[in-house]
Amino acid sequence: MTQSVDSVRVTPRLVIEGVDAAIDYYSKTLGAIQIERYADDEERVVHAAIRIGDFIVSFAEQIEDWGLLGPGRLGGSPILLHLSVPDCDAVGARMVEHGAEVLIPIEDRFYGKREGRLRDPFGHLWIVSTPLDAAPTS
Repeated sequence: MTQSVDSVRVTPRLVIEGVDAAIDYYSKTLGAIQIERYADDEERVVHAAIRIGDFIVSFAEQIEDWGLLGPGRLGGSPILLHLSVPDCDAVGARMVEHGAEVLIPIEDRFYGKREGRLRDPFGHLWIVSTPLDAAPTS
């Protein structure tokens, strides 16, 4: 039996040391809305989810005994999250204001986008992008 592609959904789950702080960060910088949060008896967040526009990202607290390690314990993140927004400069500035590090500055790119790469305070990598034909003009 085959499944329709329309019925399949992939939700990235980021392992984070400090899930509640991350939810606060993404709310302030990306306008995220928390939609779920579950903690175990030790108050470790075993699952949380946020909505950024139509996109859902879930989180799990770093728990070494379970093999859940965040970027800090792994020496960095091998994954880039690509975020398309109407104003990448404004989003990038908010991210930096709240602790992100610019890895590649936000600039016009030859392939028709204005974008750059940032590392959030939890070690996750984000490409923040706006199509040049949609970028706000100064």
